[in-house]
Amino acid sequence: MAEQVVQNKKGGKRSFVGLVTSDKMDKTIVVSINTKKMDTLYKKYVTRTKKCKAHDEKNEAHIGDTVRIVECSPISKDKCWRLAEIIERAK
Repeated sequence: MAEQVVQNKKGGKRSFVGLVTSDKMDKTIVVSINTKKMDTLYKKYVTRTKKCKAHDEKNEAHIGDTVRIVECSPISKDKCWRLAEIIERAK
């Protein structure tokens, strides 16, 4: 899975590529974002996982899909991301 943080031009919105882990809520998906970071002491890579709730207006994304989410203004208490595109469908 691609674990990229994509920065747009100055002042642009942040976007992440992640894997959909839940689509049970209406118009909301939970996206798991994995990043690898090197440990400063042991010099080994450690995988960090972050879960974000994203707004999916048409309920298009399903569990296992690889998606791109983009930062937006807060939609609810937990949602400040929206679905930009579905990169790859689950098999």
